Amino acid sequence: MDSADRVLRHVVLFSFKPASSDDEIRQVEQAFAALPSQIEEIIDFEWGTDVSVEGIADSFTHCFFVTFQDAAGRDAYLPHPAHKAFGQTLRPHLEKVLVLDYWVRR
Repeated sequence: MDSADRVLRHVVLFSFKPASSDDEIRQVEQAFAALPSQIEEIIDFEWGTDVSVEGIADSFTHCFFVTFQDAAGRDAYLPHPAHKAFGQTLRPHLEKVLVLDYWVRR
């Protein structure tokens, strides 16, 4: 696969504190979903909540996929002020996080 044909996917899974309300979690969702309009390096974004029937999500309820053209895009995203501001919204409600980056293979 040519490097021009691949993209870097940044996968983020969240588990929220039991004390966080549905409204607070909704605010986190909206704040994350706003990042693509604030950070030009994000070339694609999708998210959803766990609907698996297997029962092995280890308390993770939310999955976010952030796609970058290259590692430089991801590296610009991580310290970006909008990403940092999102972290401030998230932090009081975050129980656990899992992050995995991978190069998409087709």
